[in-house]
Amino acid sequence: MKDVMTKGMARNIFYGGSLFFLAIFLGLTAHSHFYIVNTSTASMELTDSVVLGKKVWEDKTCVNCHSILGEGAYFAPEVGNVMTRWGVVDDPEAAFETLKGWIQAMPTGIEGRRQMPYFELTDEEIRGLSDFLIWTDKIDAQGWPPNDAG
Repeated sequence: MKDVMTKGMARNIFYGGSLFFLAIFLGLTAHSHFYIVNTSTASMELTDSVVLGKKVWEDKTCVNCHSILGEGAYFAPEVGNVMTRWGVVDDPEAAFETLKGWIQAMPTGIEGRRQMPYFELTDEEIRGLSDFLIWTDKIDAQGWPPNDAG
């Protein structure tokens, strides 16, 4: 092998390396797309109520205090698995009633405790939010949150 690298050798290394890493990038992109479409949420139906719940989540900026599946603020509890913690993940009516009671009880007025603001939500909005949280709870989040408490 020569002690000096020619321009042609450098060009071939550059193009070969670029093609190699482009192939890896495309393969990982295809794998990620396949996983997201076919594994994590593919079996769950995205109903109008779930869409409304997501809109309520965004309109009331819940993410400014809560995290959902690790995204958001850590001021208030993680809500990605809140329906499992409450034991109502398989009962939409109980989930609605539990969430409605929780929202109506806020703020609690307990001194020294963080207070969730009171939102004047309609029953339809609360039902949508509970359906959204149930839908989120059923996502294959690969072990997130790391503990049951969120």
